[in-house]
Amino acid sequence: MNIRFIAIFGLCAAILAGCGQGGGAAPAAGGPEDGSNSPFPHNRYGASAAYAEERAALEDFIARRMTGRNGVYTNLIDTAQDGNAASGHEVLSESAGLMMRYDALSGRAAHFAETWGRAKAAFDMTAAFSYRYSPLSDRRYPVNAAVDDLRLIRALYEAGAAFKDAAYTSEADRYGQRFYAHNAKDGRLYDFYDETYKTTNDFLTLCYIDLKTLGMLKLPGDEQERLLESVRRTAEGGYLGDAFPFYETRYDYGTGAYASPQGIRTVESLVTILHLAEVGLERPASVAYIKKQVKAGTLYGTYSPAGEPKDDVRSTAIYALAAMIGSAADDRELYEQAIARMNEWRTTGTGGPLDGGFGDPATGQAYSFDNLTALLAYAY
Repeated sequence: MNIRFIAIFGLCAAILAGCGQGGGAAPAAGGPEDGSNSPFPHNRYGASAAYAEERAALEDFIARRMTGRNGVYTNLIDTAQDGNAASGHEVLSESAGLMMRYDALSGRAAHFAETWGRAKAAFDMTAAFSYRYSPLSDRRYPVNAAVDDLRLIRALYEAGAAFKDAAYTSEADRYGQRFYAHNAKDGRLYDFYDETYKTTNDFLTLCYIDLKTLGMLKLPGDEQERLLESVRRTAEGGYLGDAFPFYETRYDYGTGAYASPQGIRTVESLVTILHLAEVGLERPASVAYIKKQVKAGTLYGTYSPAGEPKDDVRSTAIYALAAMIGSAADDRELYEQAIARMNEWRTTGTGGPLDGGFGDPATGQAYSFDNLTALLAYAY
């Protein structure tokens, strides 16, 4: 099969700055700790793995090549920034959350503060975080994406713990309550809230169900329990079966049915599996299947519901997510094998602008989701 580079950006359905500090070493004193109530990944295999050189190079690439005054560019090469999907030097709340989580896990307090300041300026609205900001038109899109808001909230909780800064924790609590007020109703979670029309959609994309972060929100006990039980059932109910242990794309509240109109997208299923694994609900068959495909180098971009590959696309982000699943599921071998596959996509030794990052030398293009997911995987 031909192997093509794919950029996966704009988390899940569209699918998930400043100067680098340090070289990707283990967290500084006061960083992540173990414990069942910890917001951090519980294994953090990356902290003790021998990826310091690759990690430092990627930090540097993102800082030098992909970061502007508003945050990390969606694409390295700019565009007119007027398409239906984010492109060029537009910035995404997805990217801010990924970088903030990396900063918190890596003990980069000053960089976290800088990234968070940019994120608030670019994305913070009255009811939610905008999923997208276009610098060329100074346009903040009036819609959020639940998974991206939750990632920012998770990063704030991680920063509060890592840097022993109660102000971050208080912000996480406040933004979590705001999120619940607009993206949840009657025990249901919704993909987005439109601040202009004051409405949500009527379905839930399964990879938006970040169970660990939802469990951190400071909500009345009965309301939180009701929400967690509802979304857990929705996530687990989308399981396709042990023969092909991935997940449906979304659940329609109106019809009570699951649907995957564009096939089973691997990034989306992997994010769903990661969210389940973070709370101990991963299916063993899912982890075994991912491990088998990672070892063979055959984890492709899209499948039919029966498990037949619909393309031969592989990507940085796919293997980065597989590595994070390995960490969350207590499978160090999977983590290390997936990082090794991910590193096959690194650009090195060309003397060109992509060196140290993940991109396509043929086009000169690089994408935020690939690079930031890889960076976070190094820290998991």
